[in-house]
Amino acid sequence: MIIAKNKKAYFDYAIIEKFEAGIILEGWEVKSIRAGMASLKDCFVKISDNAASLVNMHVPRWKTQSQSIQIDEKRERKLLLNKRELEKLGQVRKNAGMTIIPLDIHTSHHKLKLLIGAARGKKKYDKRESIKKKEFKRDLQRQGKKW
Repeated sequence: MIIAKNKKAYFDYAIIEKFEAGIILEGWEVKSIRAGMASLKDCFVKISDNAASLVNMHVPRWKTQSQSIQIDEKRERKLLLNKRELEKLGQVRKNAGMTIIPLDIHTSHHKLKLLIGAARGKKKYDKRESIKKKEFKRDLQRQGKKW
C-alpha cells in the first residue's frame, strides 16, 4: 500500500533503476507517516561514508505528541541498504547528470519501505512529450477505447 508518493519525480526525471530501502524512524514518525502526513517534495538521497540518508523529507509532529519536546521535522533519516546496493548507488552518483531521488513510501510486511530511483533529469522537450502522451491516453479513455 502506497502511503506517500513523489508525483513530480516521474515528470521531472527519467527513472533508470529502482531500489527498495528501509528507513530508520522514531515512533511518532511512523505514526505520522502511516496517517499519510509525510511529504516527499524536494527531498533527495545523499550517500556518504558507505551510508545512505534521506534529506528534506517532511514528517509533521504527531497530533498527541508533547509540544515541549523540540523535534526537527526535516531531519536526515538513515536508509537501510545492503552493500551491493550502496555500491551501485555510489556509481550512479559519480555519473554526470544522474541523481538519486525517493519515489514513494509504502508498506511491505507491516514495515515502512522507501522506493528510491536512480534518475536522470528530463529536458523540456521530454516533459512536453510525456504531457502529450498523457493527454492522448486520456482522450482515448473518454472515447471508450483502450490504449
